[in-house]
Amino acid sequence: MPIFRPQRRRAPGAPRLGATPQAITRVVLDSALASAASSYPNEFGGVLRAEPPGVIGELLLLPGTTAGHRHANFQLYMLPADLSIVGTVHSHPSGALHPSAADLRLFRGWGRRHLILGYPYQPGCWRAYDGNGNETHLSVLGEPVGRGRLPSAREYRPVAAHRPLPTSTNGFPDDEA
Repeated sequence: MPIFRPQRRRAPGAPRLGATPQAITRVVLDSALASAASSYPNEFGGVLRAEPPGVIGELLLLPGTTAGHRHANFQLYMLPADLSIVGTVHSHPSGALHPSAADLRLFRGWGRRHLILGYPYQPGCWRAYDGNGNETHLSVLGEPVGRGRLPSAREYRPVAAHRPLPTSTNGFPDDEA
């Protein structure tokens, strides 16, 4: 008696699961640029997921990722076991859109598509690279949002509005204890 084994068939010519992405959605790209702008002057880092295969459609933020002025450390052990994760995205606050030596080590060891975002984090301030660090092309799918340009990273800096501490008659702050 034959055993029935249902199979999930892909359409002819459709990309396979694990295929190298050739496109990114506008929503993911805008989200990455906005996240990089909000973390300026520190670097920003995230992971890219391709759903459906061949199109980067999701930006993942890993727990425990740390960032400073010159680094973004990914905690790759926090990744879910998922074959649709295809690469990384991180920012360079200096505006340089080429990979550093540390970036090349990450690219060669992990993922097939990597994005570098550069200051001032406008729609054209990014580059895509393959796993060997060679610049490659990613098509952007979707229409630009009608908001025009992304606000400058300097517009995101909050200004602290401190109010004076209440003082007593002796000139020292009141102790409530």
